[in-house]
Amino acid sequence: MAKFEIYPAIDMRDGKCVRLVQGDYNQETVYGDSPFEMAELFAEAGAKWIHMVDLDGAKAKTRINHEHVVKVAQELDVSVQVGGGIRTAEDIAYYLERGVDRVILGSVAVNNPAFTKEMLSTYGGEKIAIGLDARDGYVATDGWLETSSVQAVDLANELARHGAEVFIFTDISRDGMLSGPNTDAIAKLAEATGKEVIASGGVSNLADLKELREHPSEIGGAIVGKALYTNQFTLEDALKGE
Repeated sequence: MAKFEIYPAIDMRDGKCVRLVQGDYNQETVYGDSPFEMAELFAEAGAKWIHMVDLDGAKAKTRINHEHVVKVAQELDVSVQVGGGIRTAEDIAYYLERGVDRVILGSVAVNNPAFTKEMLSTYGGEKIAIGLDARDGYVATDGWLETSSVQAVDLANELARHGAEVFIFTDISRDGMLSGPNTDAIAKLAEATGKEVIASGGVSNLADLKELREHPSEIGGAIVGKALYTNQFTLEDALKGE
């Protein structure tokens, strides 16, 4: 199994670093004016990956904060994965051709599975991650504003058969709440697909990371956002795995 990776998160809105509560655009806290400076701090702390989300893009269904993402990918010695507002082959090519390591398909994976399978075939499962944001086990789309009738595990199995290697699983009820990740749901997805699953949402302390890291399932890492911004622990401690 690949090493358990910590992905510090930078969520961008209006060009700033923000966090939302359960994806609610009306419950926003601004944590910094510069995504690049935030990424620089994470890189200096030893992060190997940075998880960037274009919240404006997710809502508008088109790339908006892409220049910040590309700047981080090109100027810092980190790997970058990006999600939010990625709907077309051109969007995917834009990022991958400019040094971004992995593009996350979320809403489009639910709304257009055929396109998603085509992109997996074109770029491979390491470059195209599937973002599964679930509410009560069902996938939510369009910046979490809509809940589909598709079960996360069913979609994951279908896409795994077509080359998906990396899934990012968010339990929306836990996101931004510092209430602990839904380890059971994450582990079930990993066991069902046999693929790498990255946990997203709810990590509040080092014990949460330890639980994920030491779980016997193929949990490949954790995205950490609010806990870092509110100083629940340092990125250095998270990376050490203490």
